[in-house]
Amino acid sequence: MQPPYGAGGRRDVCAGRFLGDYRVRNARTARAMLRTALLASTLALGVAVPAAAREVTGTVVDASGTRSLSGAELRIVELNRVVEANRDGRFRFVDVAPGEYTIVARYIGAADESRHVTVVDASDLVADFALAPAGATADDAGSILVVGLAANQASALSQKRSADGVESVLSRDAIGQNPDQNVAEALRRVPGISVQDDQGEGRFVVVRGLAPELNNVSINGARIPSPEAENRALALDTIPSELVGSIEVKKTLTPDMDADTIGGSIEVKTTSAFDRKKDLLSFSFEESYNDLRDRASPKGSVDFSKRITPDFGISGGASYYRRRFGTDGVEASDWTRSDAGVAYPEEVDYRAYDVTRTRMAGSLSLDWRPTTSTTLYARGIVSSFRDDELRSRLRFTFGGEPVSGDAGSASFLSGAGSANRIRVRREMKDRTEIQNVYSGTVGGKTEAGLWTIDYSGSYSYSEESEPNRQDTIFDRRFQAGASQLGVTLSGLDTQTPEYSVSDQGRFTNGSDPMSAIETTDGLSTDDEWAARLDVARDIPLASGTLQVKAGFKGRFRTKQYDLDFNSYDELTDGDFPALAGLSRSIGSKGLVDMNPAVNPLAVRGWFQANRDRLIRNDDDSILSSLSASYAVDEDIYAGYGQLRYDSGALRAVGGVRMEHTENKMRGYAIDTDTVEATPVTFDRSYTNWMPSLNLRFEPTTKLVLRAAVTRSLVRPNVSDLAPRFSYNATDGEGEFGNPELKPYRSWNFDASAEYYFADNALAEVAVFHKRVSDFIFQSRIDDYDFGGVVIDEATVPLNGDTAKVSGVELNLQAALNFLPSPLDGLLVGGNYTYVDTSATLYGRELTLPGSSKHIWNAFVGYDKGPLQLRASGTYRGRYLDEVTADDDGDIYVDHRLLFDVGAKLRVAPGVQLTADFVNIGTEPFDRYYSGTDAGGRRIAQHEEYGWTGKFGFKITM
Repeated sequence: MQPPYGAGGRRDVCAGRFLGDYRVRNARTARAMLRTALLASTLALGVAVPAAAREVTGTVVDASGTRSLSGAELRIVELNRVVEANRDGRFRFVDVAPGEYTIVARYIGAADESRHVTVVDASDLVADFALAPAGATADDAGSILVVGLAANQASALSQKRSADGVESVLSRDAIGQNPDQNVAEALRRVPGISVQDDQGEGRFVVVRGLAPELNNVSINGARIPSPEAENRALALDTIPSELVGSIEVKKTLTPDMDADTIGGSIEVKTTSAFDRKKDLLSFSFEESYNDLRDRASPKGSVDFSKRITPDFGISGGASYYRRRFGTDGVEASDWTRSDAGVAYPEEVDYRAYDVTRTRMAGSLSLDWRPTTSTTLYARGIVSSFRDDELRSRLRFTFGGEPVSGDAGSASFLSGAGSANRIRVRREMKDRTEIQNVYSGTVGGKTEAGLWTIDYSGSYSYSEESEPNRQDTIFDRRFQAGASQLGVTLSGLDTQTPEYSVSDQGRFTNGSDPMSAIETTDGLSTDDEWAARLDVARDIPLASGTLQVKAGFKGRFRTKQYDLDFNSYDELTDGDFPALAGLSRSIGSKGLVDMNPAVNPLAVRGWFQANRDRLIRNDDDSILSSLSASYAVDEDIYAGYGQLRYDSGALRAVGGVRMEHTENKMRGYAIDTDTVEATPVTFDRSYTNWMPSLNLRFEPTTKLVLRAAVTRSLVRPNVSDLAPRFSYNATDGEGEFGNPELKPYRSWNFDASAEYYFADNALAEVAVFHKRVSDFIFQSRIDDYDFGGVVIDEATVPLNGDTAKVSGVELNLQAALNFLPSPLDGLLVGGNYTYVDTSATLYGRELTLPGSSKHIWNAFVGYDKGPLQLRASGTYRGRYLDEVTADDDGDIYVDHRLLFDVGAKLRVAPGVQLTADFVNIGTEPFDRYYSGTDAGGRRIAQHEEYGWTGKFGFKITM
């Protein structure tokens, strides 16, 4: 029997038609891009340059001369012309006619500074600004504006206010103020953002309630492919927060940005030597403790920035973190109700994890300004993330109905025949997963009169290997007579059910026979080359400036996954051993008593010693290996044209972007009758035109109003597109790819009002609406017959029709420096996001999978003198995780509330002690079923992580 995407002739015919269609489409695309470029060039070249005009340039730094003030706003009052200082604090006004002018520099948290200048024909003008904190006296005018909680807030708000669209920013120091272990956890502090966790640690970012795959992530302008075989979205737990210079979350798009996002565009920037005016060298060390496993974890980092000459610098850093922790959990599935009305799951398994995660990462940046008009850079980042995991599992499978029970319990008694047996499996997963990410970018900017040219090239590579994983299963089947066993499940109406047995001695005597050993070697690789060119020309107007901009970008990506799976379930002679000789005690680990557990070292030793006696199950091994392997090429050609008008009070950025996508998808079609594999290839291409318009209006210096209409798309997960089938025989679970998937397409509408009511304070309200066509969801099909292989739970990605997303964001941040001392060091902040989504799935009106209706963050801090204190809470509401075709057991992830507290104390110049407590409420992770035969809200998964304490120090020179 052939699978849904067989290798029949229909595909060959379509492939032949594709080649002819491709030439036509590609020619049309090339002509369209050429027309766009010629139009932009003609507009730009058609404007004469006044011969007598001059340039006004300069830099903006804090009064102590420590750092550049990126995002500072510079305004020539008489011309209504505004520019923003870039990351090295430099600004530039071009084509300024001779005359008398007033330049005003503005930065949140600093006092405005005005300067009267005279522009003459003979030379360009240089005007540098050094801004002091608002309210500073003559004695402390040189105090540092860029250190501490209040300074971090001021930096983020300044960049937010000057942005073209709706945007949130986290500065380097702000990231370091929280006990965040990686970039994902740092982002959970941003309005409208929540985080999906793995083993209690932030991993994937959700923007405005939309799933991680609907966002894009780049580092230094380079798109970072995911090392994981299943995902397009990069898991941000691979990037340590210590290496980050800033993080920008852009929630609206302009034509010069990649258009493949619906939630938001996340831009991670590493440090630049031009960020600072003074050299930096800092060291930090931290020891953390996890109470669930009573284990300590070391962490250290080094950061540096050095200006070797005024126009050449080097910066970078390195970090190391070895985190050792544990997780205890329970899962239940196949909920039903007996003839007597007792609700129960047909399977329950308890899990205890011992995990060691090791992160090693480094970054390096070179910045060079060979002339006053050209800046060149080279930036690279390397990250290695190793996850060593031992998972002990105790699994019950009940063949018959319970003999008795009530609202919260069910009692079973094993009997004769497979339909009445109680199956108990004790398992050990012993695996190491290694993720490596490499990214390098070279580029620059050249400013020549009214022209600005940006250019860059990048290469990113990521991989995930799972070498020599071993799963060992001991399988015991209790029936009637001497092997009879009674099992009672209690707490079935809670998230933490427990078990008890009628004969503890029989249950734990270690006579469980080994039934199979499975080995896995998997390798996923993903790499992307990219090149970009942007050309802009400013056209000074009598009041304000018009900029014409056009650009091109190419991205060329290849992702592939190779799996070598082997299952051994027979011996050439003799019997498999019993658990008794290969067991260990794990003590109190786990939510229940899971002893005796499988000893990972002992079973690996037995496997090596008896490898020649093991018989490989060729059918299962070949089916699992070849069906899961795939390769996908994705080439994207993009071009755009953009106009930007800025009159000081009003700014409009609009244009259109075109992206042409070509895919080649390769995999195997498996004939399950003969277990033969046939290579299959699918080709397709499509072109999207995406207009956008962003408006920014500043009626007063305290109020900024924004509105935007944008068109965007998101391409399907590469693994969802691939012609593949991944099957886990032990769990009875399978995942299919679907080469017919269409990309998401969305119209996005945004509006916001930002009120900067004090010198370091913001009150903001934003509303948004998205209309998403062809959204993708994961459909779960129970008891799916795939060529004679019955899959207990099959997952297939499918396109839906149209989903709607509407919401509102509220944001308040304020430094209460107007209060009397010592209360003037207080800071407060909070944000709340409400998201309402609707999608029609299988004729049912449901929320969009992955979308939480309520998200909020709140913090209170104190920053004065040598002391910094902070307490924060983050909340994510429940969301739909999996959808069933027959409305029998949709799965939801329950809400989660986390609390953290921290303190920093400067004990000497440049020496700071730190202390943090994470998840002080020991909040668990819960998933539950809704709408089963057993009723709603039945446990699917429960995990507990405990709290973590961190203590350390930081030395800055």
